[in-house]
Amino acid sequence: MTVANILKVKGRDVFTTRPHHTLMDALNVLAEKRIGAVVASDDEMRVLGIISERDIIRAIAAGGRDALDNPVSQHMTRTVQTVQLSTPVLAVMDLMTKGRFRHVPVVDGERCIAVISIVDIVKHRVEQVEFEHEALHSYIARKS
Repeated sequence: MTVANILKVKGRDVFTTRPHHTLMDALNVLAEKRIGAVVASDDEMRVLGIISERDIIRAIAAGGRDALDNPVSQHMTRTVQTVQLSTPVLAVMDLMTKGRFRHVPVVDGERCIAVISIVDIVKHRVEQVEFEHEALHSYIARKS
């Protein structure tokens, strides 16, 4: 199974911000869209960074409410791991686990075309295990 399989079910909505926008702007997108991270991109949808709820919480903890006026570029992760449609789901799981992050942009060339979260990965894996369980159950029932 690949990232493309997950996106067939999940869809390809990408919510972005610009590096010069404020943390409050990013926070509003996160709240409105009920998501945990937003990609910082340029007009061509190239990934310039990613900012998550955790990044914003850390900024507020360090700088108080005034941190919400800071630009996203001041707090975003600049070295962003990305995946492609052909990336195997198990490789994405490994990447997220080793990197200790919960969101990864999906790119086609340099263009961001989707974002996958750990929730998407877990949901996919649970569906896969349930399918395998049903297949084994059906096979055993036929043999009995």
